[in-house]
Amino acid sequence: MTIHKEGYTSLAIALVFGAVLYAAARFGLPDYPVVHTVALSIAILVFLIVLQFFRSPTKNIVRNANHVLAPADGKVVVIEEIFEPEHLKTNCIQVSIFMSPINVHSNLNPVAGVVSYFKYHPGKYLVAWHPKASTENERTTVAVRMDNGVEVLFRQIAGALAKRIVWYVKEGQTVEQGAEFGFIKFGSRVDIYLPLGTKIDVKIGDKTTGGESVIAHFN
Repeated sequence: MTIHKEGYTSLAIALVFGAVLYAAARFGLPDYPVVHTVALSIAILVFLIVLQFFRSPTKNIVRNANHVLAPADGKVVVIEEIFEPEHLKTNCIQVSIFMSPINVHSNLNPVAGVVSYFKYHPGKYLVAWHPKASTENERTTVAVRMDNGVEVLFRQIAGALAKRIVWYVKEGQTVEQGAEFGFIKFGSRVDIYLPLGTKIDVKIGDKTTGGESVIAHFN
């Protein structure tokens, strides 16, 4: 188990917060050892919460050009046919994965190919499962054109707690299936838009593991 690079600053802040909290209790109320214990417990708890959020476990990725891998750890909350208006401009099958604060928040490429489209959208911070989150929240949109010409579009969507989306891809870049393309801090969601006729291998409520779970495959 390693710690994701996006967590270094947050961990440092948590450590400073804990040190200040304990010092304030220890020296501000020297005659109340119970308060010291409570302050120390809170400091350790906060640090451990931040630490587990930014964990970066090793993935057992099996690459397959016919498979669509889950881009994130989480739970499938949407499977529906929908019109994608930003780039594909056609009806697609949307699969949405919700990431709670206890999930690993690293985002991985569901397919391999060349990034054919990328755009960052500033926006609101509605709860990630809100119907308008896909179009109104802070988000990024990435489309990857596979070797067979099929385009798969996926979107990082910030949630009510997530106020920073990080991405590591750009248009024209060749990406590997299962490689990291971004990170979202705290609760959030990833939407994937697949061509009609794609066989969906998950159902609503299923738990996914980013880079390992096969959520769909091409006929």
